[in-house]
Amino acid sequence: MLFFGHRFIESEKFYHVFDIDAILTTPPASTLYVEFSESNLDIIDYMQQNQLRFALKVSSITQVVYAAALNAAYIVVESDLAKSAQSIAESYLFDAKILAHIEKEDEIEELALLGIDGVICPSAVVRVNA
Repeated sequence: MLFFGHRFIESEKFYHVFDIDAILTTPPASTLYVEFSESNLDIIDYMQQNQLRFALKVSSITQVVYAAALNAAYIVVESDLAKSAQSIAESYLFDAKILAHIEKEDEIEELALLGIDGVICPSAVVRVNA
């Protein structure tokens, strides 16, 4: 299981960007974090064209499939969507890892039992403003 932002385990940060200009202020080789929406397609396109590593926060199974097709490295879901997202990722052999957003450590056990690729805690996400 992958851990991002857990207090016991050192991990990379995800840089939450809200526009293309914000990407330019992130450290080199950063993993960018964007919420999937039609209004963010320009940011996603920019990341793809520039071969940047990124995570997409999604809220539905349809968006999970889109995120994989858009070559996201990580697909971030809420815990209640994690099992379905993981099952689809395994069925279609996604390259992306499914990460469940958690607020409390006691959520880890259930997600591990479900076979979810990893978890992401709020402290792993750094907001970036241009």
